[in-house]
Amino acid sequence: MKELKIRSVHLSDKVEILRGEVRSFLKAEREAGHFTPHCDSWLSGYDANFSRKLGQQNWLGMTWPKMYGGQEKSAFERYVVMEELLAAGAPVAAHWFADRQTGPLFLRYGTEEQKKEFLPAIASGELYFAIGLSEPNSGSDLASISTTAKKVDGGWNINGSKVWTSGAHHAHFMVTLCRTSARTENRHEGLSQLIVDLSTPGVSVRPIRIMTGEHHFNEVIMEDVFVADQRVVGEIGDGWKQSMAELAFERSGPERFLSTFPLLNELFQILQEEGANERASTAIGELVVRLVTLREMSLGVADLLEKGVSPDVTAALVKDLGTRFETEIAEVARQVVTTPAALQPRFKTLFAKALLHSPGFSLRGGTTEILRGIVAKGVGIR
Repeated sequence: MKELKIRSVHLSDKVEILRGEVRSFLKAEREAGHFTPHCDSWLSGYDANFSRKLGQQNWLGMTWPKMYGGQEKSAFERYVVMEELLAAGAPVAAHWFADRQTGPLFLRYGTEEQKKEFLPAIASGELYFAIGLSEPNSGSDLASISTTAKKVDGGWNINGSKVWTSGAHHAHFMVTLCRTSARTENRHEGLSQLIVDLSTPGVSVRPIRIMTGEHHFNEVIMEDVFVADQRVVGEIGDGWKQSMAELAFERSGPERFLSTFPLLNELFQILQEEGANERASTAIGELVVRLVTLREMSLGVADLLEKGVSPDVTAALVKDLGTRFETEIAEVARQVVTTPAALQPRFKTLFAKALLHSPGFSLRGGTTEILRGIVAKGVGIR
C-alpha cells in the first residue's frame, strides 16, 4: 500500500497581508450593499460586475504569466484570495470555472494563439467558460461519452449533448470533451477537447432547475456545430489525459469544503448570542476540527500545484471529505438551532440554500464512488 503524503504549509506574512486586503475589500463591498453572503456562491452567485471588480484588483489569473494578463503570484496567494471570497459568500460564479481550470488548461496545453485570445480576458473578469464533460446517458462513466466530432474542411462538426453544465447560460465558450475517432477496447483513446462558442448556430442551452427553482445547471445540445481547427485544445486524441489534469484543479480548491461556510459562521454567531449548550458546543467543535484538517489538506494540494506536481489522488480525497463536511454543516444547524433563532431571516436564507443545494455536492466534480475509486487505485489497494 502506497503512502499518501500531504505536506503541512505555513503561509508567509506576505500572503497574510494579502488576506487582509481581500477582507477589507469584501467588507466595503458588503457594507455598500453590493452583495449579500450566500452559501454555494461559487455556483449560484453570478455577478458580472463583481467579477470585473476582482479583475481590476488583479485577483483573477493570479498565478499566470504577466504576458497573458496574470500576476505571476504563488499558488498560496491565489489560495487565500479564493478562501476569503468563499468564506464571505461573495458572488464569484461568473468567472469561477474559467479562472479555476480553463486558464490552467490553456497554459498547459493551449496554443499561443489560444493563450493570447482567452487568458487576458479571463483575468479581467470579462470572459466565462463552461465545462462540457458529463452526458445524459453516461452517468459517472465519463469514458462512455457519445458526443462526436467529425473532421470536415477547416475544422470539426460536433453532435451530442452535455448535462449538468454549470453556468453555460452565462458562459461565452465551453471546453467540450468529445469523441474524434472510433471507439476501441481502450475507451480513453480517441477523445479530444474542443472549444465551442456557445453563440454558434446549432447550440441550444436548456435550463435544469434545482429544488429552489434556481437555474445553475444546464443541458447543452449541439447539432452540427462547426468548430475550427484553431479551437482544438492540445492534441487530437489526448482529451482524456487533458481532462483528468483539468479535474485535479476542479477537485482540490477550498470551494470543496467552504460552500456552506457562511451558514457555519452564522450558526456560530447565533450560538454565541444565545449561549450554546454542551451538545451544540460539541457539534460545532467537531465541525471546526474537521474544517482545520480539510484546510491543511487543501493547502497541501496547493503546495503540490506550486511545485508542478499533479495532485489528482490527493485532490480526489479532499473533494470526497469536503463534500461530506459541507453537507453535514446544514444537518448540524438543523439539530442545534432553537426555533426563535431559526426564524431569523439571515439564518433561514443560508440554511435553506445549504440544504437545498446539498444533493448536488456529491455529484459535481465526480461522484463519491468515483473519487474513492481514484484514491483506492492511487494508494495501491485496487
